[in-house]
Amino acid sequence: MKYLIASDIHGSQYYCGLLRTRFLEEQPQKLILLGDLLYHGARNPLPREYSTLGCAEILNSMKEHILCIRGNCDSQVDTLVLEFPVEADFALLPVGKRTAVLAHGHLMPAVLQKGDILINGHFHVPACEERETYTYVNCGSVSIPKEESPHSYLTVEDGVFTWKDVETGKPFLTRTF
Repeated sequence: MKYLIASDIHGSQYYCGLLRTRFLEEQPQKLILLGDLLYHGARNPLPREYSTLGCAEILNSMKEHILCIRGNCDSQVDTLVLEFPVEADFALLPVGKRTAVLAHGHLMPAVLQKGDILINGHFHVPACEERETYTYVNCGSVSIPKEESPHSYLTVEDGVFTWKDVETGKPFLTRTF
């Protein structure tokens, strides 16, 4: 099964539209959104073409494919414009013989077990590193990347994790698990 994982759209209709383009090109079975969908947050600048309703319209067009985790900038009021559930703090995803724990990144999941893969966003920097008891993976940010990283998303298929530039669709990092 193929998954497209993205985080931190922060209301950018422009980058959300590019994410939809990549989704249509990639043809994954699921689009996993790791939070911070509509609002930019107090610490972030307004992203390109900021439109919460425009972004909601784009995401709703893919609603049957979306699994969503709540981010720190998401709130209950988002349920008034989004047509898919947005209030889960964590989810589990099988990746080969391992378990991926999906989270936004502002809360540490208590369900994390030795050998798991923690996949999150929140920090806006793509990453893949071995920690003491688990593997840490960050998909980066769709609209407000930090530390000179690209606007990014992650695909997961057959144990292969591939980070891609949302503007071009080109891969820039690959890891196999």
